[in-house]
Amino acid sequence: MSGKNALLPLVAIVGPTASGKSALGVWLAERLGGEVVACDSTQLYRGFDVGTAKPNASERRGIPHHLIDVLDPKDEATAGGYRQLALAALQDLRHRKRLPILTVGTGLYLRVLLEGLADVPLRSEELRGRLRASAEEHAPGHLHRVLERLDPEAAQKIAPADEQKLIRAIEVCILTRKPISEAHLAGRTPLEDWRALKVGLMPAREKLYERIHARMDTMLERGWLREVQALLESGLSENAKPFDFIGYRELRAVLHGKISLQEARGAIQQATRRYAKRQLTWFRKEPGVHWFSGFGDNAGVQGGVLAWLQSQGLEAGRGAAERGV
Repeated sequence: MSGKNALLPLVAIVGPTASGKSALGVWLAERLGGEVVACDSTQLYRGFDVGTAKPNASERRGIPHHLIDVLDPKDEATAGGYRQLALAALQDLRHRKRLPILTVGTGLYLRVLLEGLADVPLRSEELRGRLRASAEEHAPGHLHRVLERLDPEAAQKIAPADEQKLIRAIEVCILTRKPISEAHLAGRTPLEDWRALKVGLMPAREKLYERIHARMDTMLERGWLREVQALLESGLSENAKPFDFIGYRELRAVLHGKISLQEARGAIQQATRRYAKRQLTWFRKEPGVHWFSGFGDNAGVQGGVLAWLQSQGLEAGRGAAERGV
């Protein structure tokens, strides 16, 4: 078969943190013969559970979840690495005739899965070292000025203080001898055999912020601080990437006596609100999203999403491979 009717459906639920993506994913999986595939850079790591909002056993309600707890905290999560894991999960679900339902917190991961990864060079530690040394020798903003000369378009998208992204952009420009914005268009291999049905959750801002604050308090009640303490006592290096996640860095500061728990609480709330705003900014640019106003655990929203998916050819309780749309 060829064309649109040969493609297998996958559902991608996008939306800001605390919008109810996980709850909606489980609810849909129960009705559409699906399984949940997490698309979130923080939930990949083992041991970092409470603060990354991994659904617990009762919240999963017996629905299999994939791509959660697949990395050691010492490992480095990358979009390319995620894509390889996701492709394997999709192949497994296809073989078992189950509908993939992606709960998407990291928009870049979804884009790389669907559109492919640019054919850009690997890291050059030698070049990165020279760039860091150059940044230390010059006035603030030096790396941003370098990138402006090499690729003005990329420089407009990267904050002058974001040294990590600036170094990577300059690195690609130098190694490929072309702007990073041009390099990112080369060598992509889009996802084949699947058609993404994208659902977006858009709660009212004030309601979302209330949910964010309430969820953070619930996380603390569930032992978030004890989790951070146990991770530190395990001997895990404080330089491990997951310690940079929202909440973990603040609670680590609490345990080191640098700030109070109340100060950490306010800082986490503010950082999470800002993160939600960045997520929405990204997802609004994602093509083909069918948006719903409200939270994913709202019965009206759930019914509306199911009705829309059924209008796209999905049928309750049938396997993905039997449901070409």
